[in-house]
Amino acid sequence: MSLLAGASCVERVLTETDVRALLRQAFSALDLTGKRVLVIIPDSTRTAPIPLLFSSLQEILGPRTAGLDFLVALGTHPLMGDGELSNLVGCEVRHEHVPGSRVFNHRWDDPETFAILGTIPRGEVEDISRGRLSLDVPIRVNKAILDYDHLLVCGPVFPHEVVGFSGGNKYLFPGISAQELIDVSHWLGALITSMAVIGAAETPVREMIDRAASFVPVPRHCLAMVMDGARLRGLCIGTMDEAWRAAAELSAQLNVVYVEHTYQRVLSVIPTMYEDIWTGAKGMYKLEPVIADGGEVIIYAPHITEISYTHGRILDEIGYHVRDYFVKQWDQFKGYPWGVLAHATHLRGLGTYENGREKPRIQVILATGIPRERCQRVGLGYQDPDAIDPETWAGREDEGVLLVPQAGERLYRLKSGAEDNEGTGGGEHDHSHG
Repeated sequence: MSLLAGASCVERVLTETDVRALLRQAFSALDLTGKRVLVIIPDSTRTAPIPLLFSSLQEILGPRTAGLDFLVALGTHPLMGDGELSNLVGCEVRHEHVPGSRVFNHRWDDPETFAILGTIPRGEVEDISRGRLSLDVPIRVNKAILDYDHLLVCGPVFPHEVVGFSGGNKYLFPGISAQELIDVSHWLGALITSMAVIGAAETPVREMIDRAASFVPVPRHCLAMVMDGARLRGLCIGTMDEAWRAAAELSAQLNVVYVEHTYQRVLSVIPTMYEDIWTGAKGMYKLEPVIADGGEVIIYAPHITEISYTHGRILDEIGYHVRDYFVKQWDQFKGYPWGVLAHATHLRGLGTYENGREKPRIQVILATGIPRERCQRVGLGYQDPDAIDPETWAGREDEGVLLVPQAGERLYRLKSGAEDNEGTGGGEHDHSHG
């Protein structure tokens, strides 16, 4: 693997000096002199030293490029104001500008944002999805990228419930793409199930995202970070595929926790960077593999008061259900955004729907600022967060109780050969939609 710059990074934490040295090394090999460069970065729902990367890129690339701007890959997350953008990049942003650069949102809410680059034809979608989906997928992306000579995709790589591992081309699709690819890719992940996808480098969803990225005409490179909690342990710089794969391999070592047995009760403590259940649900996705059949996960987040700031109205209508609840009533639900359906089934987890009866494998309980009535209306359990003291959950693994602080980025899995539970497998089935 011929990365422009990289580090195996298992041995130590990377310092600011290390990061700047890796960037200087990379950009001595990749000459961007006189070019307009757009850096695509994550929003605040990802742990990463974005201020360090921001200041380093401005220092190293700013003087030699014809333009250096930063686009926040929101997907469909809420737009960030100047104060939030300032916190994200570590310096004051005013009217989406800093001296010498723009720092701006992906305006997914504005149809004028997008340019169409082509279409993945139905037959190819059938092949990629292994027959689960059958439709043409238009490739629409933020047209701002066409104003630049080179793209730098800069973000962390973690196990991910939809695509397997985040990062790489995912910052383009769905990061700065339109609804069609978001819906199709997320629903494909839901059909396969999070349990089968999460933590796998090679997935049909990744294949679809990579195919969509092949339509992008702008040259690009990837700055893929790997985090160990809040510590940077990897910075891999190279082509989109090379850098992402190197980072995914390291993330599999650092961001997967292996346990000896499953647990009946899990308290998943959600950090404040997740502001709604749409994002905080990662505290369930990453723990589902180690929850016993009939067990429960409590999403503990007193600070969260909303299901989704973007999609809450739709989730109030459809509720949270296992995959087959939607699949077996497809005519009723196919008109809703498929990406929202995917989130609804990912959070509910594996289960069955037979003869009008839904049977989830585990129970999902919210201990948040969302009222009991709303939790029950959308099909989730409720517990008063004031009645929970996380400290009393610690050290009780032998009782089948697990406390997970700062949940959402580390994936929990059973060790190979450890006690498993029937029903915790991937659950892959063919469900063809057109």
